Amino acid sequence: MTESSGDPAPDERMPTSRAARRAVDPASFQQHVRAARSEFELQIEKARTDFEQANERINERTGRNLLLATIIGIAIGAVVIGALLFVKWIFLLFAIPVCLLGLFEFSRALQTAGRRVDLVVQLLAGTAILLAAYFTGHWTHWVITFAVVATLVVWRLMAQMATGDGRRYGEVVSDALVAGLLPLYVPFLGSLCLVLLRQEQGELWVLTMIATVVAADTGAYASGLAFGRHPMAPLISPKKTWEGFAGAALAAVAAAVLMGIFLLHVPFWVGIVFGFVVLGSATVGDLGESMIKRDLGIKDMSSWLPGHGGVLDRLDSILPSTITALAMYFLFFPLVSA
Repeated sequence: MTESSGDPAPDERMPTSRAARRAVDPASFQQHVRAARSEFELQIEKARTDFEQANERINERTGRNLLLATIIGIAIGAVVIGALLFVKWIFLLFAIPVCLLGLFEFSRALQTAGRRVDLVVQLLAGTAILLAAYFTGHWTHWVITFAVVATLVVWRLMAQMATGDGRRYGEVVSDALVAGLLPLYVPFLGSLCLVLLRQEQGELWVLTMIATVVAADTGAYASGLAFGRHPMAPLISPKKTWEGFAGAALAAVAAAVLMGIFLLHVPFWVGIVFGFVVLGSATVGDLGESMIKRDLGIKDMSSWLPGHGGVLDRLDSILPSTITALAMYFLFFPLVSA
């Protein structure tokens, strides 16, 4: 007689077979997936919030949108490098419109401040100076520049006589001085870059000059943001510090030395000289434009380049550096061909 234990048959017990586990696992797996996805989304949201807060703190301190400024700067840099390294005359299609836009910004800012500026005539005159720099000889370029300045001053005086609106003598003189300043500040300084461009290997020296200026600006920005404590010129530009200037010096010299060795093929000491000289001209240009804007009562020349301000706000360091870069070329280029 077989005893009955009352235990369930083997196939009636708790499911422990592989088939049973396969029946239970999908729901558990989906729960794990949902939990992992939720955790990932939380981490992404936290990282985004932390980044936005850090970016806002930087923007408050510097007055710039760092991320947007970086993106625009990289895009412009790619265009400049591509033009200078492959077909240098294509650089004209970039440089001339940029200089004219800077001239346009400056003219509009002066008009807003109450100065009388003949905008169309200024743009035509600026175009003539820029084209003469690349397509004519040195003396022709200088003669055209002198003729343009004289013509603009006379034009402004004759326009004031024709208007006859009783404008005061001091204002008329200021308008005439502005008429002569504009073509010298933007088109003429920009044209020196084109004079350098047309020289043998001039495109490499232009690229080195721009790289050195950009390195100085970046070094000043990063160093001033991290260590800036002592204002450099508080009455002109309160956010510029001596710590930032030190960072600009290190970055400019490093960039000039590297570009000099690997691109220009000049001794390293030439890069050191080039870096310090361009650092000086870039700093003077930056502070000079800051003084002009402070006198006009504006923060930026325009808002055409988000994160940067206006076109002229990006050219302020480059324009006076064209003088030093051209001088460095004529002084040191014989070392390359020696």
